[in-house]
Order: sequence, then structure tokens, then C-alpha cells
Amino acid sequence: MTTALAPELTVADRCDRCGAQAYIRARLVSGGELLFCAHHGREHLPALKDKALDIRDETDRLNEVPGSAPADER
Repeated sequence: MTTALAPELTVADRCDRCGAQAYIRARLVSGGELLFCAHHGREHLPALKDKALDIRDETDRLNEVPGSAPADER
């Protein structure tokens, strides 16, 4: 059986606890999925590790520096 990875999280993906931008997706054994911001992910992921099929953690994106805007847009 092949499992397709969920696409990268976008700004439209929101934390199920507080509504902030989600950076963590947990696909559950039961078939559902949970989305968390970095804060709530740190809080809830330890309890989810044995209930999740996979966990996608994109919190490293919080440290990315956006590229410069083109000169005509500054």
C-alpha cells in the first residue's frame, strides 16, 4: 500500500485549537487529521505520537527569511 504525503501546509491551513497558521499536521490512525500551530503542536504532539500514522512538522519554516522584493516593488 502506498500512502501519499499530504501537501505542504499553506497559509490557509489553520490550527484546530486557536486558528493561527498551522505548521504541524498529524494524520491519525483513526482516519482524521489534526492541524496545529507551533505552540499547540509542542503542547499536544507528545500525546499524539502513538495515535498518529505520520506527523508533518514544518515549524522550521518559522525561521526562514523571505527573499527580497523586486526593485520595482519596494
